[in-house]
Amino acid sequence: MCDTIIILAGGASSRMKKETTAGHITQKDIAQANTRNKGLIEVGEEKLPFLHYLLYNIKQAGHTNVFIVIGQNDQLFPAVYGRKKAQNEFNGLSISFVRQYIPKDKDKPLGTADALFQAMEQYPELKASSFLVCNCDNLYSVKALLALNNPKYKNALLGYDSEGLHYEQEKIERFALMKLDAQNRLVSILEKPRSSQVKDYRDGQGKLRVSMNIFKFDGQQIYPFLRDCPLHSERNEKELPTALLNMVTDFPESVVVIPICEHVIDLTSKEDIAIVNDHLKKEYPNGLQW
Repeated sequence: MCDTIIILAGGASSRMKKETTAGHITQKDIAQANTRNKGLIEVGEEKLPFLHYLLYNIKQAGHTNVFIVIGQNDQLFPAVYGRKKAQNEFNGLSISFVRQYIPKDKDKPLGTADALFQAMEQYPELKASSFLVCNCDNLYSVKALLALNNPKYKNALLGYDSEGLHYEQEKIERFALMKLDAQNRLVSILEKPRSSQVKDYRDGQGKLRVSMNIFKFDGQQIYPFLRDCPLHSERNEKELPTALLNMVTDFPESVVVIPICEHVIDLTSKEDIAIVNDHLKKEYPNGLQW
């Protein structure tokens, strides 16, 4: 099993900053949502950063070496998790930071594939190791993290049953859908599909397999596909599913999809804050017992 995980937290959080008409959000919640990275929004009865809960689950699943990809000028993550560039001690975890730098001719980060590429450039040891990758705004379960960190899989991702996620169809379409072969190996993956494309991704049982952006990679194999990942023609970002699909095209049967059926707490918009608070109250009644 690998003990390294890379958390992507360098995005612009544009959906979180949109206006809301929901009446159950406090002015403090709104202020934090408009000014902080999603992972640092304080949630739950203890008002801890959302990322605390993901880090807690990561530790319970046996990971100790954590890299957090943050914005090029971000000062809040170091204020919370350690001022050193690398190997900050935080509740038994070693936390290092990656700065996702924005090209001079752009006004925002270049996406998830670029984030992972910059991590591997700044920490070259990752090119010769195995690691997990996930978002900072999803609370993946310990069960999910353990299932993915299986030593028999070099490259893998979790394929969530869309019905188990308990999301509206509109939200499902913001993620990536997958096609698998009979052995649950990845054949195709499509980021943010159009409504007309969804039906093409249902399997023989009519299920949709959704990627929630949690992967296991062999660093040496994925690296060139991150480096050479093209910009999406509309979104102008280098997206991790594109790099993954290009790798599968060159190396068929190289990526295993691990089926899973469970809800994933997602902190994408202001409306999600109350849902997160309710979930944490239920699932962590005694707080975080590090």
